[in-house]
Amino acid sequence: MDLTDWLSCAGCGMLVYRKRFDRMGGVCPDCGRHAPLTAEQRLGRLLDPRSGTTVEPAPSVHDPLRFEDLLPYADRLDTARSRTGMDCAVRVVRGTVRGRGVVVAVMDFRFLGGSMGTAEGEAVVAAAEEALKHRLPLLIVTASGGARMQEGAFSLLQMARTSNAMAALDEAGLLTITLVTDPTYGGVAASYATLSDVIIAEPGARMGFAGPRVIEQTIRQRLPEGFQTAEFLLEHGLLDGVVPRAELPQVLLPLLALGTPAEPGWGAAAEDPVIRYPDLLPERPAAQVVKLARDLGRPTTLDHVAAWGGEFVELRGDRAGADCPAVVGGLTDLDGLPVMVIGHQKGHTTQELVRRDFGMPSPAGYRKAVRLMRLAAKLRVPVVTLIDTPGAHPGLEAERHGQAHAIADCLRVMGSLDVPVVSVVTGEGGSGGALALAVADRLLVCENATFSVISPEGCAAILWRSGDAAATAADALGVDAPTLLANGIVDGVVPEPAGGAHVAPGQASELVRDAVVCALRELREQDGAALREARRRRLRWFGTYREKVTL
Repeated sequence: MDLTDWLSCAGCGMLVYRKRFDRMGGVCPDCGRHAPLTAEQRLGRLLDPRSGTTVEPAPSVHDPLRFEDLLPYADRLDTARSRTGMDCAVRVVRGTVRGRGVVVAVMDFRFLGGSMGTAEGEAVVAAAEEALKHRLPLLIVTASGGARMQEGAFSLLQMARTSNAMAALDEAGLLTITLVTDPTYGGVAASYATLSDVIIAEPGARMGFAGPRVIEQTIRQRLPEGFQTAEFLLEHGLLDGVVPRAELPQVLLPLLALGTPAEPGWGAAAEDPVIRYPDLLPERPAAQVVKLARDLGRPTTLDHVAAWGGEFVELRGDRAGADCPAVVGGLTDLDGLPVMVIGHQKGHTTQELVRRDFGMPSPAGYRKAVRLMRLAAKLRVPVVTLIDTPGAHPGLEAERHGQAHAIADCLRVMGSLDVPVVSVVTGEGGSGGALALAVADRLLVCENATFSVISPEGCAAILWRSGDAAATAADALGVDAPTLLANGIVDGVVPEPAGGAHVAPGQASELVRDAVVCALRELREQDGAALREARRRRLRWFGTYREKVTL
């Protein structure tokens, strides 16, 4: 056996056939450890063959402080350049991924630990300017130990320099993506790495401001297992996903396709199923509708998105330390039109209901929704919300973390969007927890869904002082679709299969989809400012008497 044909995994110590290891992109087949890649290897895996054009950054000062420790800094730079064949730790290339244009800035940890100096800052800024010039998405692949001490405050200022280059892309409405690889620390993590619209990481990749040894020495405590790993960051709302190397193209392609406009006449084939006259709806006791709205067989947000058939990239986290499982959202392709879907997620089984807090969002859920709405506004894509919740989570932790403010902010941001917004109440529409996702240009309700200020049981307990009066309270509250439509609370009713959405979930999803497509078909050509003004004008007059004005 030729030992040069084999290597030992740095993670598990197992011997791996080198050619197999290379075919798997540097991933151990036994433990799944993702080995570091050079900038060239990374670009070779990301970009289409022969599509890359190198972007040359402007010259930077190399040794501004004439720094010398055990070795002169100039000598360290010369050694790094000789060993890597790179001028700095960042390589910038404009190319294509499966035909989709993109600018890529890749960090190489071999170059002085991927530390950020003036040349690295210039490379990232040059990448942002290239993306701006060609109206392309920017993908940043990070691998860094932090700021470069040998350049002093020159290095420190690169954090502000690169962050403002990212801000220019925000203002231009261009998508930015970060792929976090191991490790990503210090000034890189605290600047451009975490400012992207979408942040994904390779399994096991570590990211943080301070390294674990510094933290342990400072607080004199042992850190928890897996602290600062990609999986830890995902759980705490700081990442959108953990993506194995082999699956990266499947995640990138739908994101990079966002800049492709929908075909002329988009949505023309869809027939509008929405009922707009209360007399056309069957009459049912409100208590029966409440029961149907709560049936666990009704399709959830994720069920609807899956049934609609487009690529869906789920985006997670509020970027402030939590990810609420009761709210899901992400970008999907709706017959060729990119849309941001945000919705409550209950589940069908007891286990999933418990895991998702029965679809009752925490403050992190509403903050995640706000983040995704703002991203939709930046990228100029419509927002579709699917509502199914008993209400916002009423617990101690929710109050401690600002539940009221999170809901209020959601109401304000949603009403201020200058992209089309369509909301559908698909199940329970409970109180402010539901309304937070219902400030829309078109508010629709499914035939057997409900929308109310409080649950019938809650109303009965407070006003009738008896839970036995829940059915009476449901009628009095007007929670059912015909009453909501007659009172002008909703704009239309989406019919359901005979017996309810739970009887034929696929057919129910198709009806919701057609209703959304037809609403967006009408709205998507309208000016953003006009949409916002009409939405606010609609809200302005709810519950007031107005004289009819003859034009």
